[in-house]
Amino acid sequence: MKLDLPRGMKDLQYEELKNISFIRDKFVETSEIFDFNQMEPSTLELLSTLEAKSGPSIIEETYSFTDKGGRDIALRFDLTIGLSRFVSMRRDLKLPIKLSSFGGVWRYDEPQLGRYRYFHQWDIEIFGSADVDADAEVIEFVSLFLRKLGIDFVIAINHRSILEEYLAKFLGITDNLVVSEMLRAIDKLSKKSSKQIINEYKEKLDPNSLEKFIQFVSFNGPPERILDYDKVREFHSSNTLINLFDSLKSRNVKNIMVDFRIVRGLDYYSGIVFEAKEPLSQIGSLVGGGRYDKLTEAFGRKDLYATGAAGGVERILTAIKDKSTKVLQRQLVYVAYGSKQEKKFALEVVSILRNLGYSADYDINSRTINKQFHEASIKNALAIIIVNQDEFKKGIVTIKTGVKEQKESISEIGKYLDQII
Repeated sequence: MKLDLPRGMKDLQYEELKNISFIRDKFVETSEIFDFNQMEPSTLELLSTLEAKSGPSIIEETYSFTDKGGRDIALRFDLTIGLSRFVSMRRDLKLPIKLSSFGGVWRYDEPQLGRYRYFHQWDIEIFGSADVDADAEVIEFVSLFLRKLGIDFVIAINHRSILEEYLAKFLGITDNLVVSEMLRAIDKLSKKSSKQIINEYKEKLDPNSLEKFIQFVSFNGPPERILDYDKVREFHSSNTLINLFDSLKSRNVKNIMVDFRIVRGLDYYSGIVFEAKEPLSQIGSLVGGGRYDKLTEAFGRKDLYATGAAGGVERILTAIKDKSTKVLQRQLVYVAYGSKQEKKFALEVVSILRNLGYSADYDINSRTINKQFHEASIKNALAIIIVNQDEFKKGIVTIKTGVKEQKESISEIGKYLDQII
C-alpha cells in the first residue's frame, strides 16, 4: 500500500509547531493587552450555518459530509462564523464583547504559497458596537500584533459603500446581484490584470462599465491625499473613513493607506474593510478584516453589529524577520473619560499604555463615567486613568488606585505604574 497524504495536507514537524506556538503566544499576549476574551468555537458546524455566511456556493470550498444522523455537517471554514454563531445564540452576553480565537481551519480550495487546505488562523471580533472606534480598535490590534512579530507591513483600508455609491451614481448600477459581481471582479485585481478580469466577466458584466469601475478603484494612496480629493469627499461614506483615520491618528497607528481595490470578496461585509500586507512579499495579504453587520443579521441579531480581523498563521510565519519580543504579564489599566469630546484624548493614553506593554482598555460606546468605573471594577483593573480635557492639554492625567487618586505627567505614566505593579 502506498502511503500518502490527501492533496493540500501536510504533517506539521517540530520546528514548524514551535513557530506556530510562538505566533500563538504573541497573539494571546496582544489579546490580553487589548482585553479580548479568548475562546474556541466548535470544529464542526452545520452546513446551513456556513451557508448563512457565504451562500450555497460555500459547499465547494468546505470539507462537508452527512453524519450518521443524516445531518449535513462541515469542518469549520474559519473562526469568524463560529464566534458569530456563538454570540448570536447567547442573548445573556453583556455587550459590547471582544473575543479572540486561535485554531485550525479547513478549506477545500487550491493550495498556494503559505497556505494548505488545513492551516492555523487567529481571529479577533468585536460584537455590539456600531461605533467606528470599534473598527479602529481592530486595526490598532493588527498593527501592534504585526509589529510585535517584527513584520514590515502596510494596512490598506476601504469602505465598500463608497464603491456602491460610485456604481449607483456614475454607472447607474443598483441591482444587488450586479453590484456583488462587480465587487468580486475588483477583488481579483491583486492576482489578475484588468484586461484579464474584463475578459473573464464579459458574459456577466458590461465591459465598459467594468473598465470605468476598475479605473476608479485604482485611485489610492495616503489618507490625507485621498480623503481631501473632491471626487472622494462627495461620497457620503467618505465621512466614516475620515472618522476612522482620526481615531487611528489618536492611537498613533501608522503604515496605513486608502485603497479602493480592497473589497474582501464575501458578500456579508457591510462597511469598512482592510488588508495588511508585507510590501515586498508575494504571498498576498497577511491579515484581512472589516465590518460585517450583515452576517449577524442573517443569524437574526440586528442589535449585534460586528467587526473583526483574521490572519493565516502559516502565511504570517513566512513574513517574520525578528522574534525577539518581551513577555508581558496581564495587569489591566482602564482609561476613563467624561465626554465624547475627551474620548480622543483617552484614546491617545490607551495607545501609549499599550505600546509600553500594559494591558489597557476603555469604553468604546462612550457611556457615563460611572458606568466606566463600574466596568473597570468588574474587570479588576489595577488602576483607572481618568482623562480630563483641561488636564490633558497640560500633559497631566489622574490615576486612581483603590481610594487613592494622584495626578501624574503623561510622560511618566509608565514609571508610576511600574512602581505600583
